[in-house]
Amino acid sequence: MIPKLHYISQGATPEVHLENIQKACTAGAELVQLRVKDISEKKFLEYARKAREITAHFQTRLIINDNYKIAKEVKADGVHLGKTDASPTVVRKHLYTWQYIGATAHTLKDCETLIEKEADYISLGPFKPTETKTDAPPPLGLHGYTAILEALQTETPILGVGGITLAAVPAILETGISGIAVSEEITLDFNRIRAFHTLLRASSTEEQRYTFK
Repeated sequence: MIPKLHYISQGATPEVHLENIQKACTAGAELVQLRVKDISEKKFLEYARKAREITAHFQTRLIINDNYKIAKEVKADGVHLGKTDASPTVVRKHLYTWQYIGATAHTLKDCETLIEKEADYISLGPFKPTETKTDAPPPLGLHGYTAILEALQTETPILGVGGITLAAVPAILETGISGIAVSEEITLDFNRIRAFHTLLRASSTEEQRYTFK
């Protein structure tokens, strides 16, 4: 069981990422992902420990982006793997049995591969162009999501990601997407977390099991 709303941290500095994680937790986020780029392994570990302290205080789940060794070191709830990171099959051998492994997908083939390698959830995107990733592949949009979900027919949670706004959520859910990962839309206003929860029919305090038609 994985929360339907994931907040992906954003900020000009690692310190701002931590501040935003705290704001997200205060606003009722059930799960946050620490996504800090271009810093040393030592610094990443330092900030991951601080993020773990913040999320533990609020009983919020913490996912570490890319680095499964740090995810294990700080006892985060899991790791999110990018396209160029190690395979979920390999990473699974190094983590605690209770830790999640999420992974990024851009195509139907990506999803099929990750399901075969037993990822716990898949972030599929981008939904539309986003400024948080300058090298992102072409957006999938509603038609792309619908086509991929219909082909997959999987029980693995598939999250929409990439430029998702509140207004887009109802239509996204109609495609079969299980949940969403959001960065900028929440960072601009952390009070939107409650609105996202309402749209996702996910309580800010109770976690629901995914259902599939």
